[in-house]
Order: sequence, then structure tokens, then C-alpha cells
Amino acid sequence: MGIIKAKDVIYEYMRRDEEGNVEGITRAVDKVSLDINQGDFIAILGHNGSGKSTLAKHMNAILYPTEGTVWVDGKDTREEEELWNIRQSAGMVFQNPDNQIIGQVVEEDVGFGPENMGVPTKEIWERVEESLKAVGMYKFRKHSPNKLSGGQKQRVSIAGVLAMHPKCIILDEPTAMLDPNGRKEVIRAIRALNDVEKITVILITHYMEEIIYADKVYVMDDGKIAMQGTPREIFSQVEKLKSLRLDVPQVTLLAYELKKRGVDLPDGILTTEELVGALKQNRKG
Repeated sequence: MGIIKAKDVIYEYMRRDEEGNVEGITRAVDKVSLDINQGDFIAILGHNGSGKSTLAKHMNAILYPTEGTVWVDGKDTREEEELWNIRQSAGMVFQNPDNQIIGQVVEEDVGFGPENMGVPTKEIWERVEESLKAVGMYKFRKHSPNKLSGGQKQRVSIAGVLAMHPKCIILDEPTAMLDPNGRKEVIRAIRALNDVEKITVILITHYMEEIIYADKVYVMDDGKIAMQGTPREIFSQVEKLKSLRLDVPQVTLLAYELKKRGVDLPDGILTTEELVGALKQNRKG
């Protein structure tokens, strides 16, 4: 079993009127099964309302399935006595870093989680240092979080989760409120955690450019998994992505349009370098 496994997960929201009577039921996650291995970089894509954030909240037991089962590090999320262990194994980073930052100084904020876990003081400071270095924020350790940019705040949020030494980090649209530079900073930090620290990363996003480095991509629509595969396999299906109301990276779209006009190019080009290389190859041929 992987670090996170879901089997036939259904999650239903109940809508109630002012008296508290059930008005209707919305199925936000519909029979989803997946198995994520330790060390994987997984991206979960989908338009707003596709169910991707609801699914993410099952991965560290913020929500529990209406039907089906989710296991985190082998533990069933519905077993209350395992909740503490589950939250230590799978940390969560949300869209708005201001909702997660509580300390007046960056290093105090990052040390808050380990302190709550009862980690000895000496080890807390070691963890704070290594976590801030891992996300490139060590030189800001004495700063007030309020003085930081959006991208820097989000990296501090990630360091705060890292300091708890999770096996897995779930990032629920962590760049949605950031400008392009902030987005690049955060994605670079996430990739380094996966490459260097071997932490399992689950990235929930609707920005296509963010997923090209993932090992596997799940595309959600209407609560179900509509597509799954490597980034190249996913981006080879431009028309299907469009039908799911999703964009593709600009370079992928350009290559797709060139191919439609008779230029001999491979499917699923992901980067500008790949496109330039393929075009050069064409000229030689």
C-alpha cells in the first residue's frame, strides 16, 4: 500500500435550509480510487468545482468519506485514535498563507508545529533551520511574516509543515493568490522537497505549467477522475483537456497548432526547449 490510498471514495455535501432541513445533496467526490507511493510527485488538476480540493481534504482527515476508505500511511482516516498520527504523516498547505501563519517572527512560526508535538527545544531549532533552508527562506528567519511577499509567506507556510517531518505534503492550490514570480518560487521549493528530501508531494492546481514535472497527473471532473497519466500523456490530449474546461501550457498549444498545420512534431511537448529541439531536428531532417 502506498503512502496515500483511496478506494471507491464518495463524499456528499448536504445543503440545508434556514430551519436545518436537508434541501439537497451534492456529490463532490464520486467513486475515486488512487494509490500514491512514497516519494512520488503527484498533481491533481481540475476546473473550479471539479472536486479536487474536497479530495485533498480527505488526505489528512479534514474530511471523511461518506462511502469508501482513505488510508494515510496505512491508517484508516476514520479511526479517531489515529488522527494525530495521520496529521503528522500528511501535512497540508492551503491557498492563503495568511491563514496558516500565526507567529510574529518567521522562525517562531515555523517552530510552532514541532513545539505542539512536544519536540525537545534543541531539536525544534534544528528543524526550523533545516526547514527554512529547504525552502530558501533561512535568511528571513528573524523577519516579521507581515513584511514578506505572498510567495515568501507561502514558502514559510511550507517550512512550517516541513518542520513537523511529514512523509507527505498536500498543497491545495498553494499558488492561487500569487503573482507569476511568487508561483515560480513556490513551485521551485516544492520540486526541491521532492527531489532532494524525497518527500511525497501532492499538488492540487489548475495552473498547467505547474504540473509538467510531476510523476503522475490525475484530472478531475464532476467528482470523478476523468484522465490519468504522465504529464506528457495528459498534454498529448489537447482536445480532451479543452472539453474538460482546462487550458494547456502555451508551448504545448503552440506545438499542437503547428502539428495541425503539417509540422512534424511529437505529441505532448512540455517546454520551450523541447519545442526548439524538435523544430531543429525537423530542419536537419
